[in-house]
Amino acid sequence: MKTPARLLSGAGLAAVLLLPVAAPAQPAPFAGPTPTADAKKGGQELPGMPSALDADAGDAPCTPASREKAKKQDWSRQRLDLDRLHRYSTGEGVTVALIGTGVAPDAAGLKGRVTAGGAAGDDCVGHGTFLAGLIAGDGGGSPRLAGVAPDARILALRGTGARGQADTDLVVRALREATEARAGVIAVAVALPRRDDALTRAVADARRAGAVVVAAATPDPDRRATAEVPSRTYWPAGEPGVLSVADMLPGGVRPDSALPTGGIDLAAPGAGVVSGGPRGAGHYLGAGAAVAAAQAAGAAAVVRATHPDESPAAVARRLTATAYPADIPQLDAYAAVTTVLGDSGAATATGRATGPVAVRDTSATDRATDRATLFVLLGSAAVLAVLWGAFALPRARGRGWRPAGAGGPAKD
Repeated sequence: MKTPARLLSGAGLAAVLLLPVAAPAQPAPFAGPTPTADAKKGGQELPGMPSALDADAGDAPCTPASREKAKKQDWSRQRLDLDRLHRYSTGEGVTVALIGTGVAPDAAGLKGRVTAGGAAGDDCVGHGTFLAGLIAGDGGGSPRLAGVAPDARILALRGTGARGQADTDLVVRALREATEARAGVIAVAVALPRRDDALTRAVADARRAGAVVVAAATPDPDRRATAEVPSRTYWPAGEPGVLSVADMLPGGVRPDSALPTGGIDLAAPGAGVVSGGPRGAGHYLGAGAAVAAAQAAGAAAVVRATHPDESPAAVARRLTATAYPADIPQLDAYAAVTTVLGDSGAATATGRATGPVAVRDTSATDRATDRATLFVLLGSAAVLAVLWGAFALPRARGRGWRPAGAGGPAKD
């Protein structure tokens, strides 16, 4: 008897036709899978960029050149809306002093825009060059992988030893050099565990000279450590007037492995971020607070280029006031450039909240929506099956359960 099969096929067809109507709305552009999973799905397997090399490894080789190239724009550039931002500002005329492992002046995407004196022009680790690409790189033939301020200039300064270990004296010296060079933005990729009087004075002098100082809120966690690290302040991020920046995942939260700290001013993309290195034309994936701070420094550069008369304090206030409201305000580079601020520094043109608010965790709601959608589909299919049966069964019975179109009367 073929009638049940035909009824089921009709119900299944009805359910399929209902799918486009009953399916839940697409998620927000930045609420998708983690960058690592997304990279694997898209074939974007890239080597990781370390922030430091093993200091005990002696003459171990530097970070090798990547043989892989990114095939698409990463989530961080989409999150910061760089394609639209660059129609308004590219950071032209602004110098960003980058204090880290150094920058290779001839690296892909950075040629002609890096000044590096002495040891700062030798980047064995590669981390500083990676960060410079996020700030002011032109993408090295891939415009959609350009930095936040692709027309800014980089002043490379060392704040670490050759293998990436932070050094307070070097950071102080670098801050002094950046101040003398009249850098408009100073990005400190180093986070020191102790405050130092000379460091405090160097930061204060840099701010008085007109620089916006941006610093990583924490160092990268030591993967070899087994004990839980207590919350503490790191320096110079903890200095007054310094914009302290932490890393965030696509969902807007800090990574589970991030070191705890307080006094964070901004969060910016800091996982699965793509940039180049000092050797070759390949790409790497980077993560951590220094990565986030580099992007915030690039945003400070485009703001300075667009609003050249604003003081360092006003630039920092603009970056925080226009940030997406959350437990830790999330950097919005496009809004920072285009929003008109009121006299109080509040974002009046975009209608943003001036105080931080918590971002709701919608995962439970999403699961409930999926279940409700399934019930709607099943219920709709059942109703259609009943209607189909009410229509088809009497006709089939009248034909003696023979297929439609078969001639002859029904037999007893």
